[in-house]
Order: sequence, then C-alpha cells, then structure tokens
Amino acid sequence: MFSKMTRLISVAVRAGGSNPETNSRLRMTLEQAKYFNMPKENIERAIKRAAGEGKEEQLEEVLFETFGPGGIAVLIEGITDNRNRTLGEIKQILNQNGGKLAGEGSVKWLFERKGTIMVDWKVQNADLQNKEKIELTAIEAGADDIYRHDDVLDVYTKPDELEKVKKNLEEKGIKIDSASLDWVAKEEVELNKEDREDCQKLFDALDENDSVQDIYSNIKLPSASEGVKEI
Repeated sequence: MFSKMTRLISVAVRAGGSNPETNSRLRMTLEQAKYFNMPKENIERAIKRAAGEGKEEQLEEVLFETFGPGGIAVLIEGITDNRNRTLGEIKQILNQNGGKLAGEGSVKWLFERKGTIMVDWKVQNADLQNKEKIELTAIEAGADDIYRHDDVLDVYTKPDELEKVKKNLEEKGIKIDSASLDWVAKEEVELNKEDREDCQKLFDALDENDSVQDIYSNIKLPSASEGVKEI
C-alpha cells in the first residue's frame, strides 16, 4: 500500500506542484496516505522525489476496461512506468481468473465519475451518531447521492464539488474517513455466490499488482441491501 501511495503522491505533485494548500489532488492523496498510516518521513520523501529532489521514475496513469466473472464490468486504474508491461500483466491476471480485456469505451460508459466521501457514522460525536442526521447534514452540504452499507455512508458529489462538500461536512462537525474521485457504477449487477467468489479472487489478484491503484466494478454486494438514497 505504501508503494501505491508513493506513486499517487508522485503523480499528484507532477500534476499540480508540491504544495498541498494549492494542490487539491495532492491534499486528498496525503489524507489517504495518513488513513493508511503511511509514515510521515515516507510521505515527505515521496514529495521531494516527485518535486525533483532525487531520481524520479517516469510514471503515467492508465485505465483498463475489462469484464470479469459473470460478465460484470470492471475498471482498473493504475500508475506505471511501463504501460506495455503492465498491460501484459493485467491480461495474464484476467486470463487466469475468468476475466478479459474489453475494447476502449465498451465498459467506461457504464460508470460515472464522482467525488466520494466515506463517513463512518459510529465514530462521530454523540449528537451525530445517527445515520439519518448525517444524511440530512450531507444533503445540506451539497451531496448528490448517499449510499448506505454496513456502518459506512458513501456521500457522492459532482467531481468538481468534492472539496467544497468535504469542507462543508467538516465545518458541520462530521469526521471524514476518506475523500476521493471514483468511478461509480450507474447500475449494479447481482451475481450468484460462485461468481461473487470468482470475482473476489480476480480483485485480490489485481490488487497484488504494484501498478494497480484502484478497482471498480458494477457488482452488487449482499451487504449493500439498503441501496442508494436519492436526493
């Protein structure tokens, strides 16, 4: 995970500079790094390398459109220093786990780019340990959708309003687990138990690849039975 976070930091710095006050992408990436307990010295070293203080590998962002077991749609985001090598590795993982590479545009249209803010309602202050109250607060803060699953609320925003909604929530006393730009499925697909298990094997294999940063699918999980609260 630290290796993946280092690459995210590098790309963020190259895109917008090394100052998190003026680089919102870097600011969100640093928050993610802290969420995963990445040591401060590792973070500082990654920023310095990306800013030119030391030898820095040439990295590029990649997005692979694929299908998984049961015909589910899967988007794989990655950061690599060798696109062709990573493509070959992804193809091999897919072939070994019931998946296949898809043509450009054949999967991406099934998803929407959204800001996602994760909120664990159980860690909130006593007066906010209520899902309905947090949902109402999120609506007032500018959220588009709210997705309930287990103890977590996913607050969805327009991509360009992620920072604003996050700030509004924090000002209202809501503790944020994480905030990121994600690919959210427009519609989810139900699978049987066997296909779900095969999908998990595929996701685990992909996650072990150093170049893979995030994996998005349109699989509907049993724990998400409460669904999306429309606003």
